[in-house]
Amino acid sequence: MELSEIREQAACAAEQVCNAAGLRAGDLFVVGCSSSEVEGEAIGSHSSIETAEAVFEGIYGVLRARNVYLAAQCCEHLNRALVVERAACERFALDEVNVIPQPKAGGSFATTAYKRLADPVAVETLRQSASAGMDVGGTLIGMHIKPVVVPLRIDVKHIGKAVLLCARRRPKFVGGSRAVYNDALL
Repeated sequence: MELSEIREQAACAAEQVCNAAGLRAGDLFVVGCSSSEVEGEAIGSHSSIETAEAVFEGIYGVLRARNVYLAAQCCEHLNRALVVERAACERFALDEVNVIPQPKAGGSFATTAYKRLADPVAVETLRQSASAGMDVGGTLIGMHIKPVVVPLRIDVKHIGKAVLLCARRRPKFVGGSRAVYNDALL
């Protein structure tokens, strides 16, 4: 598959998730991406900077236009730490950790984010601060999204050959049998 097609799929998916989740400027959007899976290989087996760059460019272009922060999840070798802009780290009161992701220790997507973001830092956790996200290739991002995590069904089902799963958050329901809920928040 051509990198331009991967870039377009990623951008289309990010646009659909942002719209479906009702994201606003200042929200945090988490992405886990296995470039190996995008290439049709097993997760962690064929990391590709070029493929990760195409996915990053597609997603990041959409998020930047909306002033939404990106959180790029690292692989399990870095305990799923994340790369964010320093401004997001400060806005969400996250704790910076000392690591620079590499293709085989953090993953190509997080490595790309670290190189491309204006003022990147690594954080150990988002403390469930993300409002939505994309899981490209089975990277498990749900732990980073605010409760209650709701799956999103969008038109884009794959990026390259990787299965794409998307999620957003909705506010928790509180109250009991007499409670009335805002349908716009469901």
